[in-house]
Amino acid sequence: MKAYVLLLIYFLLLSNFSKAQFSPSFEDAGMWNTLSVDYAISKKTALLFTEELRLNENYTRLNLLYTNIGIEHNINKHFKTSLVYRFINKYNEDNFFEFRHRLMWDITAKQKISRFTFAYRHRLQVEYRNIMTSETGFVPEWYSRHKVDISYQLSKKATPYVSAETRYQLYDPRRVISQDKLHRIRFQAGLDYKLNKFSKVGVYYLVQRVFNVANIENIYITGLEYSISLKDSPLFKKKKKSSKN
Repeated sequence: MKAYVLLLIYFLLLSNFSKAQFSPSFEDAGMWNTLSVDYAISKKTALLFTEELRLNENYTRLNLLYTNIGIEHNINKHFKTSLVYRFINKYNEDNFFEFRHRLMWDITAKQKISRFTFAYRHRLQVEYRNIMTSETGFVPEWYSRHKVDISYQLSKKATPYVSAETRYQLYDPRRVISQDKLHRIRFQAGLDYKLNKFSKVGVYYLVQRVFNVANIENIYITGLEYSISLKDSPLFKKKKKSSKN
């Protein structure tokens, strides 16, 4: 039980730290819309695919589009790991797209107690941007991200949750001011609703605080999510049966 008390303390410390240490000079609101698809190739391993569109400047301007392709493996009921490649189209202020390539390695641990589920995820992230058009295009950015999540099974279909995430800059030649520093905190609260055995929808609200950078900011995000597991969907099962016939 001590471990779960520590998770709650972690939330409180992050909240107080971000409020007491920094006074953001820029604020914005946006929206993130996500479609996630997985396909189980075995009982423990699944292929992952995600598309996301993000808006900023008070929901009026395209911020970025990204595509995730990866693989996830459940080691046991408490631990899983994944490796994901992300292709990013970042829409800049000059109205041109900036192309980025990101590789993410996640390790997640979780424990369920009664209706509560406590989870911790560490992500090691490396990213390249403007490889062919920038002098630093082949120089990678490295980040370490820590996320804790507490969810509660309200019913068979509804699961509310809260989470907090930090991002620590290991190396980035474009942000020397943030070198070897914590520079971003996210707080999130949401609700996942299971539509059926193979799909669910989610809605959440996320607050992102950025500091130790040239432009300090707060961003308030409304998010919508839809997830589907192809292996369990009736459409896939019908095709599988018809192929046998």
